[in-house]
Amino acid sequence: MGDVVNLNQFRKKQGRKKAEELARNNRVRFGRTSQQKKQEKDQIQRGKTTLDQKKLSPTHDEDETTPPKN
Repeated sequence: MGDVVNLNQFRKKQGRKKAEELARNNRVRFGRTSQQKKQEKDQIQRGKTTLDQKKLSPTHDEDETTPPKN
């Protein structure tokens, strides 16, 4: 006679294997290394700095250009 198999446990084990394989594939497909994350962070910071340097007037000077209210 064959071994008795609990079908619920078999289905759950099979579902876990599929989920684990999907997660592994997603990590490879969408994952980034820490070096890539750091490069992107530095690039964003450089872009913000460059943009701030190109502003015509700082934001606090805009308030000084409006006439005072009485």
